[in-house]
Amino acid sequence: MGDGIIRHNRKCRDLVFLVIFIAFWVAMIVNSSFGFNQGNPLRLTYGLDYKGNVCGSKHANPDLRELEVRYWLNPNQVYQSGLKSSHFSLADAKSICLMECPIPSEDGLNFICDYPEGDIRLSVDDWIDRDYDYFEFLTPDMRNSSLQLQGPCYPIIFPSVNVHWSCQFIARASNISLRHWQQMGGVTIEENILIDKTIHRAINSPSAVLKRYVADIGKAWPVLIVCGGILPLFLSVIWLLMIRHFVAGMTWITVILFNALIISVTMFYYAKAGWIGHDAISVVIDESDPYVNISGREINHIRAVAVLMTVVMIITFLSSIAIVRRILIATSVLKVASKVIGEVQALIVFPILPYSILAIFYMFWFSATLYLFSSGQIIRNDCNANCCSYDLKSNRVNCDSCCGYSIHYTPHIGISILFHLFGCYWATQFIIACSSTVIAGSVASYYWARGEISEIPFLPVFSSMKRLLRYSIGSVALGSLVVSIVEWFRFILESLRRRLKLADTAPVSCMGKMMSSSSQCCLGCIDWTIKSVNRNAYIMIAITGKGFCKASAIATGLIMNNILRIGKVNVIGDVILFLGKLCVSLFCALFAFLMLDTHKYKSAHNRISSPLFPVQVCWGLGYIVATLFFAVVEMSIDTIILSFCQDAEEHQGTAQCAPPLLMETLDGEGETQRLTQGS
Repeated sequence: MGDGIIRHNRKCRDLVFLVIFIAFWVAMIVNSSFGFNQGNPLRLTYGLDYKGNVCGSKHANPDLRELEVRYWLNPNQVYQSGLKSSHFSLADAKSICLMECPIPSEDGLNFICDYPEGDIRLSVDDWIDRDYDYFEFLTPDMRNSSLQLQGPCYPIIFPSVNVHWSCQFIARASNISLRHWQQMGGVTIEENILIDKTIHRAINSPSAVLKRYVADIGKAWPVLIVCGGILPLFLSVIWLLMIRHFVAGMTWITVILFNALIISVTMFYYAKAGWIGHDAISVVIDESDPYVNISGREINHIRAVAVLMTVVMIITFLSSIAIVRRILIATSVLKVASKVIGEVQALIVFPILPYSILAIFYMFWFSATLYLFSSGQIIRNDCNANCCSYDLKSNRVNCDSCCGYSIHYTPHIGISILFHLFGCYWATQFIIACSSTVIAGSVASYYWARGEISEIPFLPVFSSMKRLLRYSIGSVALGSLVVSIVEWFRFILESLRRRLKLADTAPVSCMGKMMSSSSQCCLGCIDWTIKSVNRNAYIMIAITGKGFCKASAIATGLIMNNILRIGKVNVIGDVILFLGKLCVSLFCALFAFLMLDTHKYKSAHNRISSPLFPVQVCWGLGYIVATLFFAVVEMSIDTIILSFCQDAEEHQGTAQCAPPLLMETLDGEGETQRLTQGS
């Protein structure tokens, strides 16, 4: 009987979608190769100088590997770029790469001069040793040009601090330096607060913040490996072993641990937001004037997440109180999975295989992401501005090419990034779906064989994997594609809603808010329903070998015929499993906070702009890894229940193939009668 229902009448299903999935992977590789060819992750962190070089690049001319801080040479250009009536932008203001932000002299006037070339016979090392100042070597023409703020040397009038590798001017001119400049006959220098605000706006623009967040992923890769890969693997295996040997207490442990972890993570967000202690994130790199207070978007984002986590923490605590009485039901459901895992022990170690495949994919994907986000072309701006600068190579003032450089992103780069993000979601869903189908096939073999499995522990898993790869891989590709498209549709609608909200300055009516909330709720329900149908479809694919659509119809029919009965057995168990996944992912987020709080990520080149993005990524990766391993329990419960329902339906309400081990567990909770009777 068991061999018959599992193996009969199987053939390759949904081959068209397997071809589409293969074509998608080819496109992913081509798309990523474009990023690897055109991108440079340094662009995400460092700015451009007046030659179009990326600060900190060893391939620039001159070599800038130690010169990582961007400094704007001409304060008047910075002021002009901040005027609303001006067509001159900060990207066109002349900037240079330095080792650190300069400060005005306390007893004289210092200069920052262009990179030495032409008649200036200095090496870059000598130029750095002289604090970038060779004003004394200038010819009379060069000096006169410098006094007109046309270079090659520019006065240091304003103090500045290193804010995300750009020198943030502080509109508090040095009286001594300014007096020396005026005595030398220099042109008037604007002392307006607009100089400060202009640079601050550029550093905190949405695109600049997004680049820094993506760059943080590259800098924090050891944290991602430990907290997004190794730690959730370790925790998930421990959780499965405890389910196997200590199932009676696992529901209580999960609920209590979840509440403790969500409180701990929330408190860390409070600390980084500056609401607890004195460890708030700072935008200033290295030492700075303690009386200078510079804020950034990163701190606002941390505070917003802290408020959100507070709301979640309160809801979680109240929900935990509400489900206390239902925990015993969850324990009885988990006993079913515990007994199955005990019989098919290979299920505990099987998720390591999809985990390894997913780990390799993510290493490739994150690397390609860094390059794709930095794959624009560096081109000279067309500023049409009336500006001039001294050219050391031609020994004259040049007014034809004084515009700055920018990284130009063409529309196809945006499309490539969106495709790359969609590809990540589809590939993740596909691997999870394959893992779930193999687990379902193994558990189904155990059920339909009346609990009499082979003495070879890995045989049910190998057989299920063979059936998946030979017959059903196209069906899994279709199922994961459906989920990805629905989720992507939600993402696009949410992005459009946010854009319209920002563009529309008029207040939104109550009806508009209600319609917006209702549409989001409906989309969320549709997404949840499709994921639930998919999960049961994978089970029926594993059992019957049907295509995705037919398997979905069979699974939906079984669920509709037994909706109340399945709900009584399964809902609370799903809640506990969901809390277990959150426990693993929250622990990963907490450990990521601790790792990012070390000196390594607070100073020098590895300094991250904010722990927010790496922590969120570790949280997400932890949840995905936990999903792979917890699917052993989740799919075991669902497969046993659906198999039981199908068995009872085929034999006039009496299950024939349920193994004694299962019957004992269900009889112990009085569920057999509920399952075989109607609503």
